[in-house]
Amino acid sequence: MSWHVFIDFDGTVSRQDSTDVLLERFADPAWKAIEARWQAGLIGSRQCMAQQVALLRLSETALQNFIGEIDIDPAFPAFVAACHALDLAVTVVSDGLDRIVGGVLARSGLADLPVRANALIAAGEQHWQLNSPHLWDGCRSAAGTCKCRVAAKLGGDRRADLKLRLLIGDGSSDQCLAEEADFVVAKSALLAFCRRRNIPHLPFDTFGDVLALPALLADWSPATIAAAARTLAHV
Repeated sequence: MSWHVFIDFDGTVSRQDSTDVLLERFADPAWKAIEARWQAGLIGSRQCMAQQVALLRLSETALQNFIGEIDIDPAFPAFVAACHALDLAVTVVSDGLDRIVGGVLARSGLADLPVRANALIAAGEQHWQLNSPHLWDGCRSAAGTCKCRVAAKLGGDRRADLKLRLLIGDGSSDQCLAEEADFVVAKSALLAFCRRRNIPHLPFDTFGDVLALPALLADWSPATIAAAARTLAHV
């Protein structure tokens, strides 16, 4: 029995939502009206982000400098190392921007960590556009990166390969995968969602809270998920 650990980036690995910070600093203020339409349910998150990215005005140098300012959870590298020591697959899956996610991870010594995210594409001097290689028309979150689809493609045949899926996240783009995962580690909006839906989960604030988790995963099976959840609540 093996696990694949899928981890959100913004607000989970990173301490701040890097996309929101980028827009605050470099986008026309009209991005906030687009955000309001998304929050009201009038447009999906992929449509929202595509329109907002089109409002960005920044150079390649400014982008690189921005990447250098984004901080991650200090315990995240240790968590990844613990997973890899036990041969647990780890993938960062984000509805954010690949240039930022990959750049921040590389700066933190995690350049080899697989990433699935929206692509930020240069479209002329200081202009940018969004490409979503992990888009799925059936995505319940209408996200640019459908995390359920990514997990399905990377997870293989769950019954034949005895694969289990762990999700670690914090927001709305994680909700569809949370309903399909074998276990969830959650905070913020995702934690509230798991509680409403009675999804087996472990609350956390930082990766320092769950450094013991990889070792416990090695002994888990679907039959012991509920018991493990109760045990982890006291770790």
